[in-house]
Amino acid sequence: MDVDVFVTAHSAEWARLGELVRQRRLSGAEADELVTLYQRTATHLSIIRSTAPDPALLARLSALVARGRSAVTGSHSPAWREVALFFTRRFPAAVYLSRRWWIPAALASVVVMAVLGVWIAGDESVRSALVSPDEIKAMTAPGGQYETYYSTGPASSFAAKVWTNNAWVAATCLFLGVALGLPVISALWLNALNAGIAIGLMSSAGRGDVLLGLLLPHGLLELTAVFIAAGTGLKLGWTVIDPGRRSRSAALAEQGRSVVVIALGLACVLLVSGVIEAFVTPSGWPTWVRIGIGAVVELLFLTYVFTLGRRAARDGELGDLDRRYTGDALPEAG
Repeated sequence: MDVDVFVTAHSAEWARLGELVRQRRLSGAEADELVTLYQRTATHLSIIRSTAPDPALLARLSALVARGRSAVTGSHSPAWREVALFFTRRFPAAVYLSRRWWIPAALASVVVMAVLGVWIAGDESVRSALVSPDEIKAMTAPGGQYETYYSTGPASSFAAKVWTNNAWVAATCLFLGVALGLPVISALWLNALNAGIAIGLMSSAGRGDVLLGLLLPHGLLELTAVFIAAGTGLKLGWTVIDPGRRSRSAALAEQGRSVVVIALGLACVLLVSGVIEAFVTPSGWPTWVRIGIGAVVELLFLTYVFTLGRRAARDGELGDLDRRYTGDALPEAG
């Protein structure tokens, strides 16, 4: 093949393709022309590669075809933009829209913790049925197990351990909620039971304030994350029972994607609470400083959910994937 003749025959098409890919807006006819010229130029590139691999011509056509491909297929959103959308719209909207589930779960759990704590603290027979007097002393005395738990190892290792454990609990609540919500209810009960026992035992020893000084700095945000996970899991379980006007598969697919969004966001929230638990809780700072840090972080998170989340929800954000990636839905009867 004569390369010079080939270039002369098709250079006008290549030049026109170069013009089209530089244009920011195309008419319908120009878009069709762009696709046609891109396909032709890609064929030309293949011919040159197989019959007359001229390096300069190959480089020229390869660059032109690459630009044409980008113009035809469209550019993807940069990763940083997707991350920004996740944290400013999708995650807070998903949490906000689940509030009718996780707020009642939180209130019920706190009530159960308080009732159990008061009952255990005021009834010696209940305490004796739970643990022996020697064990109670070992757990509640100054320097006992409840106090030393937060300083048993290097802070960074402890933070990683706490984060992993809490993320596992949250994931259990989120994804096992599909089993009609029963595993979620069990997890909430165990969480409330353990907290109620600790509060009751320490209060019976006159050291309830010490325990609260250890729990509240990280516990406010940590428990909020667990309650959000539990509420979302319960919502997923209810979707199995009552999918509404949608088909059960469509409802579960939508709610399942929202669960994934919340799971990813809560992993970050629990990382923050784990850092507080490892570095602030055992720091030795005054109790009011440690609790104040936890309260400020909790307030910031709730403000984030109820401002950005509410705004995004009002704009139609559902905490789901972008509609481009969710697939097409079949029409359903109203």
